[in-house]
Amino acid sequence: MNTLLSDSSCVDASLTLRINELFYSLQGETRTLGLPTVFVRLAGCPLRCVYCDTEYAFQGGDILSLSDIAERVGVFGARYVTVTGGEPLAQPNCWPLLSLLCDQGYEVSLETSGAMSIEGVDARVVTVLDLKTPASGESHRNDYSNIARLQSHDQVKFVICDRGDYEWARFKIDEYALTDRVSDVLFSPVHGNLNPTDLADWILEDRLPVRFQLQLHKLLWNDEPGR
Repeated sequence: MNTLLSDSSCVDASLTLRINELFYSLQGETRTLGLPTVFVRLAGCPLRCVYCDTEYAFQGGDILSLSDIAERVGVFGARYVTVTGGEPLAQPNCWPLLSLLCDQGYEVSLETSGAMSIEGVDARVVTVLDLKTPASGESHRNDYSNIARLQSHDQVKFVICDRGDYEWARFKIDEYALTDRVSDVLFSPVHGNLNPTDLADWILEDRLPVRFQLQLHKLLWNDEPGR
């Protein structure tokens, strides 16, 4: 059971997280695409998606207290904070970090796989739930009970490797009425694998009510870590 923080002035200094990197950049995906954002990337991940672009976050990192993390976030003077990974929810103290950041007035988003329970995530947080497709190699890890926990301001993301993934994602949208349940359903082509134009054409042909997105940070900085 994760202890949520209701008051940022009562942070338990003993609570720590292993942080791979903390940096300021433009949001590369999701509904806040292009907005200046502080990214807190937690180390570690139990999944091994074939297209993973953050393998460097699987190990290592620095142990920081929640107070230290909040202090470092505050240096940038940003409105938006994204907690990501790796898989951030693999570290139990991610829950109180999310609440602390919300208490401090940030607009907080959580980027998480479909494999970890989002139960108990602060209701103020925008959860971006990445449902793993068959070609990711990790679709069997999806915890579909998470869908009932999603709020109307949350988002569901599908990373599409091929036409089979696309059809699978279409089925899941219908099966769980995702476009009615959350604010945005996101479709992203795997960078360097699927031609983005093909995915865009499929969406238009099927009149699918989803948000097509490219990863802005890859286009600007070729996926350089910390950018």
